[in-house]
Amino acid sequence: MSNTLQYQLNPHEQEIVGGLTVRHSEMVATLLEWSLINSGSRNSEGLDNMRAAMRRYFDQLPAKVDDVPLAVGEYVSSKGVKEAVEYMPALRVRVRSEAPIQLVLTGHYDTVFPKDSHFQKPVNMDADTVNGPGVADMKGGILVMANALMALEKYEHAKNIGYTVLLSPDEEIGSPGSAPLLAELGRKCDVGLTYEPALADGSMAGARKGSGNFALIIKGLAAHAGREHHLGRNAIAAMAEFVVGLDALNGKREGVTFNIAKIDGGGAPNIVPELAIGRFNVRMLATEDVAWITSQIDTLIAKINSKDGITAELTGGFSRPPKPMAPANAMVFDWVKSAGALLGQNIRWAPSGGVCEGNNLWASGCPNVDTLGVRGGEIHSDREFIKLSSLVERTQLSAVILMKLASGEFDAKAAKTLAQQGR
Repeated sequence: MSNTLQYQLNPHEQEIVGGLTVRHSEMVATLLEWSLINSGSRNSEGLDNMRAAMRRYFDQLPAKVDDVPLAVGEYVSSKGVKEAVEYMPALRVRVRSEAPIQLVLTGHYDTVFPKDSHFQKPVNMDADTVNGPGVADMKGGILVMANALMALEKYEHAKNIGYTVLLSPDEEIGSPGSAPLLAELGRKCDVGLTYEPALADGSMAGARKGSGNFALIIKGLAAHAGREHHLGRNAIAAMAEFVVGLDALNGKREGVTFNIAKIDGGGAPNIVPELAIGRFNVRMLATEDVAWITSQIDTLIAKINSKDGITAELTGGFSRPPKPMAPANAMVFDWVKSAGALLGQNIRWAPSGGVCEGNNLWASGCPNVDTLGVRGGEIHSDREFIKLSSLVERTQLSAVILMKLASGEFDAKAAKTLAQQGR
């Protein structure tokens, strides 16, 4: 680990950091406007509106800003049919692609709140707290990112850094369309910075679990529940057996969890149900867990398929590998801690069971830190909140990180080399 005392802020850097305080009112006003835009992952119109608002904001940078089409995905409908899904475009911001140091900064402009959610408007809770959709996760983080980049552009060594910003519309549903873009950027960039929210006290996520999302399609045979019940093959009963078996796997391997999240199927009570779809999520600590998880699920499915007249088909897969606190990621976290110390911020972190785009970047060999966004909490609920003072506070933190990367005091190439050697 580096000694945080070796770093200092020179007068020019101090001027840039201090100048960010005047941005507070504008950042708050913009955040409130953005929170009013419902940009749920399936709300195409809202995502279009949010992307347009972000484009106008990022146009303040000397950048090429464009929309990037995403890969077509697949979704199992409630009728058990695998359907193609087209996602809204990502917004890409590119500056100095020829510079010797290349960074990737990522974020998402979708939220977990659908178009018909009751949670639609920000509300002031106190002088420093706003409750609202997306204020922390992660429209506030996008504002921090943009303003930190604006600060970088005032820096004398900014020419040493090129960067690509990718703002995706599908992170909250696992990044199925943007994953190839994240992988490409991770391979070519030296360091990644992602703007998921920190906790309310500023603590950040360190090591992250991996994740997989699956849908099991079970088909049986419909029949009259009274006169010909014996001819039917109950898909929901078979799904219930699978679900019980899946849930029983919890606690069998350290750090591995199985969560059955939704079951579709069935109909009128006088019909033996011929279809059931079970959607579930798996989390794991290490890549080595995947083989065990796969084996356990395969065993459960084989048991279902052994039943007369019942078939089971698994769809989906592991979308985000684990992100350990490997030496290269530890180096980047050390920079963040050092930058925080220069600002009087005590940066702490702890392992997280959550996943994000930082997992994707690490999987492609890019060391990164992924909770550089605002301080907040209770995300993914109608109690989501942001601490408004963190807008400038976290912008200052990112500005210092970016300036030290540009000056070479934080050695981006060394982190990338360490990631390639130690993965």
